[in-house]
Amino acid sequence: MVSLPHPLPGAVGLSHLSAYEWEAADGVCGGSPHLHLVCTEAYVVTGGRGAVQTLSPDGYRDIPLEAGSVAWFTPGTVHRMVQGGDLRITVLMQNSGLPEAGDAVFTFPPDVLADPERYAAAAALPARTGPEAQAAARKRRDLAVEGFLPLREALRAGDNGPYLEFQQAAARLVRDRTPAWRELWEAGPLATAQRTGEQLAALEAGDPQYLAAATAFDTAPTRLGGYGMCGRRDEYELPGTTLPYRSE
Repeated sequence: MVSLPHPLPGAVGLSHLSAYEWEAADGVCGGSPHLHLVCTEAYVVTGGRGAVQTLSPDGYRDIPLEAGSVAWFTPGTVHRMVQGGDLRITVLMQNSGLPEAGDAVFTFPPDVLADPERYAAAAALPARTGPEAQAAARKRRDLAVEGFLPLREALRAGDNGPYLEFQQAAARLVRDRTPAWRELWEAGPLATAQRTGEQLAALEAGDPQYLAAATAFDTAPTRLGGYGMCGRRDEYELPGTTLPYRSE
């Protein structure tokens, strides 16, 4: 059993992003479009401006982002962070650890999604830092945009078939990983909710002895400027917080 003894509130993941400045095939600068299978993600904008482009059963949306704004998207929503000028974001991620364990799937073209080995090779980065990592992250972003643009155009035309097919392909890719995800969920979010239930029961019984374990924690990013899906990523490599992506 995985042990996450001191998770952040709600066992959420935490990271900081600065959107990529690289121009994509459609002339837009930004990150790699992708979705999450079981995690809701929130962007808390701390500086600059930009947008998040989303694909969902609601269709295509272009949501403006500026300092102080918050946007969040539920599982299955394809999202692409777009740079408008020095965009900086704090990310709050449901089910800490699951996105880094493969819950996030890029919008690669269908032929790549159909082959797990090709998908894994396209998603992986050969190094954590340096020119080689940057070149691979940009290539990965461009491949995700290549698959994203037809999905977007189909939705704009009222055809959600390609988008639904992408969701199905993403689900097939991750199916074998779900037992490991369940362990992370049980040790993090579920255990956190259960502790709250136990504390409520103790208070109802007039027995607040659990408060004797009260304490405080602090930390700082342990990795700066990594190559994440949406942009350069500052991470906290601690139990119960955002862990490094496997593909990095």
